[in-house]
Amino acid sequence: MAAPIPSREIAKHARGLVSTLVAGNGGRPPGRESELVSEAVGTCVKLLRDRASVGDIRILNTALKELRYAFKVFSHYRGVRKVTTFGSARIRTNDATYRLARDFAREIVKANFMIITGAGGGIMRACQEGAGRERSFGINIRLASEQQANEFIERDAKLMTFKYFFTRKVLFIKEAHGVVLFPGGFGTLDEAYEALTLVQTGKTVPTPVVCLDVPGGTYWKTWQRYVKDHLLRRHLISNEDLSLFCVTDDIGGAVRELTTFYRVYHSMRAVGRKTVIRIGRPITRELLMRLGAEFADILHGGVITQGGALPCEADEPEIAHMPRLVMNFNRKSYGRLRQMIDVLNREG
Repeated sequence: MAAPIPSREIAKHARGLVSTLVAGNGGRPPGRESELVSEAVGTCVKLLRDRASVGDIRILNTALKELRYAFKVFSHYRGVRKVTTFGSARIRTNDATYRLARDFAREIVKANFMIITGAGGGIMRACQEGAGRERSFGINIRLASEQQANEFIERDAKLMTFKYFFTRKVLFIKEAHGVVLFPGGFGTLDEAYEALTLVQTGKTVPTPVVCLDVPGGTYWKTWQRYVKDHLLRRHLISNEDLSLFCVTDDIGGAVRELTTFYRVYHSMRAVGRKTVIRIGRPITRELLMRLGAEFADILHGGVITQGGALPCEADEPEIAHMPRLVMNFNRKSYGRLRQMIDVLNREG
């Protein structure tokens, strides 16, 4: 039996293959992107060396194909902010919660956001009815009992259908600049905790999460009481984690929560050990010093500096002009970081 090919040899051949394929299509490997694609090709080859089962290879192949296609669809809308909405597929069109979701979607679209939903019925249909086809994305899921895409997104170029929930979930959060949760069942609660966990642990960038109910509704108020009584009281979460979400029964309040989050704050990126916050306009020295003092507990050294784009950010030329706040954030206190962003937006 021939000896297994070492990983470094697989990586070398993968790089050569990618370079040949790109050159054959009239292009050239674009640097870091080419390196990562070569690494992915090498990883796929190792599946054969590892004697992976057909089932395991099929999972990876399907996930890779679905994500690649979705990335392509969303790439045409990179400069547009988007809100992912979750809620029950069982809500009927004559329900007050349906009207709430439809009217919210209409209002957030007026604020130049687009809507991302699961493309089915109930709350998903309501949001896409309110937003309209032009301002909607649909991320459908294939189920044993086939989920039909609603008529507001059916056959649209921005409709994608996924086999696996886990790949679908990646897109819901990765592409979102905000998450709005309406009343729903197990799936909605799963998605709520998924979004909050990712924000709490820093596995996604800071993102506003809004729990929206009908006026006087108790769905999210009851859930919030449970969180305080059973999670916070037992120290299973920290008090600042309550800043990661907002509970409201007012559409205007929900829209303000989303739009105000981007009043000064634009985006965030890790550069080595530093955390870089991109902002829409410079802030005063007084506010800069205040942020450093008030949030010294989450900063190594308690210092925040203001300046221009760092050299490592050259791959985002479209926002190179924006001022930056650079700090040594401890990368664990994301509830406190959210509180700092709120002060920045309020006072900046």
